[in-house]
Amino acid sequence: MNVTIQSVKFDAADKLKGFIEQKVNKLDVFFDRIIDAEVILKLDKSETAENKVAEIALKVPGSELFAKKQTKTFEEAVDLCCEALRKQLIKKKEKVK
Repeated sequence: MNVTIQSVKFDAADKLKGFIEQKVNKLDVFFDRIIDAEVILKLDKSETAENKVAEIALKVPGSELFAKKQTKTFEEAVDLCCEALRKQLIKKKEKVK
C-alpha cells in the first residue's frame, strides 16, 4: 500500500510521519486489497485546544473510505481515524464475502 502524507501550512516531523505510516499500514490486516492511503494533516483556526485535524482517505477496489477527526494532538486524531477506518474496512470485507 502506498501512503501519502500531506501537511498543510506546516512541516510534519519525521517521528509523526513514521507514526502515521505505522498506523495506516496496520489497516492492511483488516482488508488486504487497499490500493493506497492519503493522509492530510492541518491546523484548524479555532480558538480551542482541539485544533489538530487529520483526514485519511483509503482507496479500495470499487470505492473510497474516508475518516476525519479533530483533537488536541495529531497522534490522537490519526488513532481515531484509523479506528473509524478499521470499522469501515471490516464492513466492506463482510460485504465482499
